[in-house]
Amino acid sequence: MFQATRRRLALWYTTVTAVLLLLFATGVYLYVRSTLIERVDDTLKHVVEVVERSLVIQPAEASQIPYRVNVEASFRDNANAVEDDHIDLEWFSATGELLWSTLSEPLNIPLHPNNGGETVHPSADHLLRQVTERVQVGRHVLGYLRVSHPWFEVAKPSRQLIIDLTFGTVTMVISTGAIGWLLSGLAMKPIRESYQRLKQFTADASHELRNPIAMIQTNVQVALADPDFEPQLQRQQLKVVERLTQRLGRLVNDLLFLARADSGIVQSQWQPVPLDALLIEVIEEQQLVAAEKGISLSLHFVDPPFQNPTDEAFSALAEEAFTLLGDWDQLARLFTNLVSNAVQYTDTTESRSEASVQVELQQLERPSSVGGRTMHSLLKVQVRDTGIGISESALPHIFDRFYRVDPARKYAVTAGSGLGLAIACAIVENHHGQIQVSSVLNQGTTVTVTLPAQNLTKDI
Repeated sequence: MFQATRRRLALWYTTVTAVLLLLFATGVYLYVRSTLIERVDDTLKHVVEVVERSLVIQPAEASQIPYRVNVEASFRDNANAVEDDHIDLEWFSATGELLWSTLSEPLNIPLHPNNGGETVHPSADHLLRQVTERVQVGRHVLGYLRVSHPWFEVAKPSRQLIIDLTFGTVTMVISTGAIGWLLSGLAMKPIRESYQRLKQFTADASHELRNPIAMIQTNVQVALADPDFEPQLQRQQLKVVERLTQRLGRLVNDLLFLARADSGIVQSQWQPVPLDALLIEVIEEQQLVAAEKGISLSLHFVDPPFQNPTDEAFSALAEEAFTLLGDWDQLARLFTNLVSNAVQYTDTTESRSEASVQVELQQLERPSSVGGRTMHSLLKVQVRDTGIGISESALPHIFDRFYRVDPARKYAVTAGSGLGLAIACAIVENHHGQIQVSSVLNQGTTVTVTLPAQNLTKDI
């Protein structure tokens, strides 16, 4: 499919370029040809003017015409000169009789007075460009001067120009075809990657949905197969079904959130969010789970760098030092995912130092104004654990959807769907922040989230 599309794109590039080059080459050819013809006509007109000035006009005797042209005196010195210039002259009487010519043989071309230039065919393989001028004194016609120029001075450059333009056009079309093929490949690359990710995402989502649905169906079939099902066992089966439907609901919500994030239609309710208060709630919610696993879960605040207890104005700003403009629910979901992951993957069964998960909040950078009118800073949240860590090869993929560092957990009932960090990354990007993960295998992991703090404007 992608190869066919790539071929069509390259073909369109080549076709459009070929048409444009053909139009351009045609225009260049017509322009150059007309320019050459104009130059030949100008040369012929100039020769006519020179010859007219050199004509020897004498009074005529015993004739109705009072004047005549002395042919011998007028053209005796012109033959060699015009021959060297490849221009031929012919002098005709007033009645159209050829009286003098530089040509070895008469052209046998009818006399058509035309001082604008015309192309004639004296033979099948010979062309001339001619200008015919009527010479007269007053109303009396003395004769006709016809000047002929070989056409090869137009035909030869025109043929060479056609060859050059054809070669250049063919070369450009071939080059455009090759470049079009390359550019279409580059253009198709992100589409192909997106398509592959979509296929993988669809396959993973189908797998994640199929497992709980199959388990729900199995439990329901078992319950329906036995008409004398004991109430206690029935209740147990219903609890299993409830857990599975909750898991399905969470998965569907996660998929819906990511789909909306990808399409840019996430409906965020922006408001000032005190991040310190939000983290306190998250720690309180995760404290019981950490205690059951014997993990020390703690929260630390680093004092803002501009806090000055003796300055009431700066103290007022310090109270809002950890406030940012964001969506409370999304941020709560972000840090809940990070803390719950840290608690889940911190193992207390192995012989190691005391298992702990530490959350630290601090403000980076100082206020942009010493007077304190406008505050521009960043809030950094670090979640450090002493868990199993993440291998270096897995770190580049941890934000991929449905990716799990430990494949052995993939089919566990309590295992997550592999969307937690993908959702966390989407929330951080929605808040114009950054998220980074550093880890050492069997030593621990540190997740760092940096978010822009709210611009605080105070009159001090």
